[in-house]
Amino acid sequence: MYDLIIIGSGPAGLSAAVYAKRAGLNLLVLEKSPMSGGQVLNTYEVDNYLGMPGVNGFDMGMAFRAHAEKVGASFLEAEVIGVEDCGKTKKVMTRKETFETKTVLFATGAEHAHLNVPGEEELGGMGVSYCATCDGAFFRKKEVAVIGGGDVALEDAIYLARTSKKVTLVHRRDSFRGAHTLQEELLKLPNVEILYSHGVNRILGEDMVEGIELTDLKTGETKTVSLQGVFVAVGIRPTNELLKGLVDMDESGYVIAGEDCATNVPGIYVAGDLRKKPIRQIITAVSDGANAAVAAGAYCSAQ
Repeated sequence: MYDLIIIGSGPAGLSAAVYAKRAGLNLLVLEKSPMSGGQVLNTYEVDNYLGMPGVNGFDMGMAFRAHAEKVGASFLEAEVIGVEDCGKTKKVMTRKETFETKTVLFATGAEHAHLNVPGEEELGGMGVSYCATCDGAFFRKKEVAVIGGGDVALEDAIYLARTSKKVTLVHRRDSFRGAHTLQEELLKLPNVEILYSHGVNRILGEDMVEGIELTDLKTGETKTVSLQGVFVAVGIRPTNELLKGLVDMDESGYVIAGEDCATNVPGIYVAGDLRKKPIRQIITAVSDGANAAVAAGAYCSAQ
């Protein structure tokens, strides 16, 4: 019987592991991927984490994991396929075994949203990517497009412009949602073309991406842009499959939980990008993890 099982080992899960272990909880971290860190592993540079300006995202993820291991947190690489609420205890099922625990923390994060246009799925991994820092090196001196208008899209365009011949940034709106500092940096780059108020109709190509078909959303005019890579950065969606029917969510699928990260089901907590909140950043995920671990510890003590 564990005091706490943490599902997921991104910044939220690892922060929770550190705080829970320091509080003396018997815990287990379940992670389906070979490495901990979550989305931060695919971030080329993190410039807004307090005290660590310019840190490489992969290095940050490894440092978080090392800290959790140093305080004695136990990890198991396993995919969770179900969680059952048994009142004062919970059952966490993986493909190979079932664990019992007093509390469960879901720190499963979120995943990249798709455009859902023809050619996207067919050309996935053949020019269509959702991670500029992962795949940008394959498009050195080539022409690429970035789809989106938030922080990630702007960061991707800036990153790709360093090595790509040309970057076309396509955004459905007539202004960006991303940080003003990123917009200023982007607008200085000579090899970036911005297409405001344009939508993607389809991604073109047979075995590899050859271009994109766009529509000017103001005039209705359709045109084709020839290029070799498409980087999709249109947001994220919560990884909430395990929680459907178990806890309350909002209309977008984010789990409703307060600052203590407690859901409407006693003993079940949620932290990080999966939780409904105004800002989803590494620093808020780390904060969630700490709050969730403290709350879980208090719950265990009260039983």
